Amino acid sequence: MGDPAVYDPLEILTNKGTRQPTFLSPIWNPMAGALAGFGAALFTNWGFRKPILSGIQKHILFTIIGGGVGYYLDNKRNEYLAKRDAVLRHYVELHPEDFPKTNRKKYADVLESWVPVR
Repeated sequence: MGDPAVYDPLEILTNKGTRQPTFLSPIWNPMAGALAGFGAALFTNWGFRKPILSGIQKHILFTIIGGGVGYYLDNKRNEYLAKRDAVLRHYVELHPEDFPKTNRKKYADVLESWVPVR
């Protein structure tokens, strides 16, 4: 992997399978979409002045549709981010002179010493 004290711009854009997604990461958008669909069914009933939980089939249908939309949007977002990273990685590979490897700096090296004035 190289020296950990050296900052390589290409390494940031390369996924070597070391990043493990969190538990909620793959199901967050479908869950949010399903919750929004259920909320839309509640709001529809409220808007038509019906009992909020009446017509359970509508709640089930809206929840399934909302979950599907959330899943679709999550996949589209992942495709977009993968394509963006590929374009950035390709640009960095074509122009290595614009992205030199640099040594990492600590905050103590960058920030000036500060003494509070009272």
